[in-house]
Amino acid sequence: MEEKIVFGPVPSRRLGQSLGINNIPPPKLCSYSCIYCQIGRTVNFSTERAIFYPVEKIVSEVSLAIKKLTERGEEIDYISFVPDGEPTLDINLGKEIEALKKFNIRIAVITNSSLLWKVDVRGDLKKADLVSLKIDTVDREIWKKINRPKNSLSFEKILEGIKIFSSEFGSTLITETLMVKDINDGNKVIEDTAIFISGLKPAIAYIGIPTRPPSEQWVDTPEEEKVLYAYKIFTHYGIKTELIAGGCTGTFGFAGDIENDIVNTVSVHPMSKKQIEELLKKASSEWTVMEKLLSEKKVNEIEYKGEKYYIRNFK
Repeated sequence: MEEKIVFGPVPSRRLGQSLGINNIPPPKLCSYSCIYCQIGRTVNFSTERAIFYPVEKIVSEVSLAIKKLTERGEEIDYISFVPDGEPTLDINLGKEIEALKKFNIRIAVITNSSLLWKVDVRGDLKKADLVSLKIDTVDREIWKKINRPKNSLSFEKILEGIKIFSSEFGSTLITETLMVKDINDGNKVIEDTAIFISGLKPAIAYIGIPTRPPSEQWVDTPEEEKVLYAYKIFTHYGIKTELIAGGCTGTFGFAGDIENDIVNTVSVHPMSKKQIEELLKKASSEWTVMEKLLSEKKVNEIEYKGEKYYIRNFK
């Protein structure tokens, strides 16, 4: 099976129909190992930027995907760097964004914000049309518990880098705060986070809860009252806020090879059984495709909150 860098499009509350770019090769390479990560624990920790793929390869795959999707009548709202690791670890990120602009489709980067203290990272991100920053907390000890960062990272430098970037970035800035029960859902923690985010003046601040199988089974969703309190506090500080408390309602795109499309998508974005069934129907395929992928151990089936999900088997 051919390893693809481009996948989707994937339905996104933030980005509409998002054609994803997995610019960080497996197994998962990241600066964090978040307790709620839908891809699982980080296999390789890093804060050092490196070259992973030739810029030309990414552009070529995007071009081919756009051609196939256009022929099928699929819509693309964003080309999004949203890999199974941290996208800013790719030292070619800025060059890739510039090269992809010829397609006249908005470009987004979804980052965990951990490398924004680096001047070159901020410079690369400024070239995007939209940047999403993860800010789960501004409490150092809670940050360690929920994001489980690489030891060499300085939380103070990260927060300062976020503030600098937000003051310099001229396009759309959004933030995402994911709430975990008994970790970052306390009233003071929420208010401190809201105060910090209000200073960034994001277009929208998203508040989310775990909706797909997390890397740690003990991770749970906060009480509804806590989530509503967070929404109330964020809006109190003048932040346009949206809650992400359920699955996306859009459909996944089909680029022509259903087995490859499924495996490359669930490498980054676990899909529910219902979403798989919808994609198979779009491709005029049967559930036997999934039975084959499961028997070949290319994907794993996981049950979470009474629903079945499918994720790439990286082993």
